Amino acid sequence: NTLIHWIITVCDKANQSCPRIWPMASEAQRLHWPFDDPASATGSEEERMAVFRRVRDEIKGKLESWL
Repeated sequence: NTLIHWIITVCDKANQSCPRIWPMASEAQRLHWPFDDPASATGSEEERMAVFRRVRDEIKGKLESWL
């Protein structure tokens, strides 16, 4: 039985470094949703937090529409 049905990466770095083979997920489907990586945001703390919030909201919207 497959315990993991979907593997979703949300930034290019994760997509490149994510293992291609997962234990207990031999039949899992892979999706890549390319969002900006907020960890690479620059500027003041307020500007960086704005990027984290924007990406959080984008991921939430994508997940809600996918479900």
